Amino acid sequence: MKTKEINELTTAEMLDKEKSYKDELFNLRFQLATGQLENTARLKQVRKNIARLKTALRQQELNK
Repeated sequence: MKTKEINELTTAEMLDKEKSYKDELFNLRFQLATGQLENTARLKQVRKNIARLKTALRQQELNK
């Protein structure tokens, strides 16, 4: 998810996306531990998306 796309989301949508990414990250880590994960790069992508969302949320919080 691009930063531009994230900035267009509302706060509630950002929180929903963050929760879904956290759930996905949990599942990916579980797959990694059991040896079922095929695309290990997805872990990094999801972590970065969570960081982008948290950054955008913090920026919105500071701009209020």
